[in-house]
Amino acid sequence: MEEAIRKADTLIEALGWIRQFRGKTTVIKLGGSLLQDIDALRHVLLDIVFMETVGMRPVIVHGGGAAISAALEDAGIETRFVHGRRFTDSRTLDVVEQVLAVEINEQLANQVEDLGGRAMTLNFQSTNVLFGAPAEVRVEGNVVELGFVGVVTEMDRAVVDNLTYAGTIPIIPSMCMDSNGQKYNVNADTAATSVAQLLGAEKLIFVSDVNGVRLDRDDPESRIDTLVPDQARQLIADGVIEEGMIPKVEACLETLEKGVGKVHIIDGRIRHSVLLEIYTTAGVGTQIIRQEDQQ
Repeated sequence: MEEAIRKADTLIEALGWIRQFRGKTTVIKLGGSLLQDIDALRHVLLDIVFMETVGMRPVIVHGGGAAISAALEDAGIETRFVHGRRFTDSRTLDVVEQVLAVEINEQLANQVEDLGGRAMTLNFQSTNVLFGAPAEVRVEGNVVELGFVGVVTEMDRAVVDNLTYAGTIPIIPSMCMDSNGQKYNVNADTAATSVAQLLGAEKLIFVSDVNGVRLDRDDPESRIDTLVPDQARQLIADGVIEEGMIPKVEACLETLEKGVGKVHIIDGRIRHSVLLEIYTTAGVGTQIIRQEDQQ
């Protein structure tokens, strides 16, 4: 009986959050090692199906770096990274499209369907919704050549809105196309950021393999529950936020400035971490909120 009561208490705690976020769009970025962890990925997708079932409008944006690197190795194509971005020539682009926009995209949709949800692939073979231009990265004032690497500047929002309104989860690979039909490889974090901004999403959730921003990157117990922009920038300046977490946090801050309500960084390996972050008061990751929303 006590266990049953605890379960009921959890549902009651979730009720307020379910009411608050019902009908609101949440963008979930999937990538990194999570896509290689079958069990963790299944639980994250199950959480996303739950979100849709109780009235939220989840949108998945995904990468697939590890699978792409493995496919390039199998094809005898050298993997090159330039300032953290994968250099993408025409041969690499073909592999990226096949792995990212076809194989992984369809696998995620099939898994959502297997879990009882409804999903739609939004790739170049079905319906592309992301449009953009070549990325321009400057180092010390000089433009760095990245090949067919792009940034998202526009999206077909009507397609995504219609799907979520109908109870279908859109699944979007991190690629885009320009006005001439040229395809581009897009960094998954920046693609998710752009999608959240262009949709006017309530939330953007980065599902990663760390449990949020930490005061000590090697100590999971040093996780920071809530950050505001001034604190985040100070932690970057002090070197507490470092290396790969810097561009992720900077993307979070830019997203807040563009109107997205909150940004979360969570560890997808924690079972039901998405639900725990959204539907409980304490959460399990780091939420980054606007200065004026801090209580």
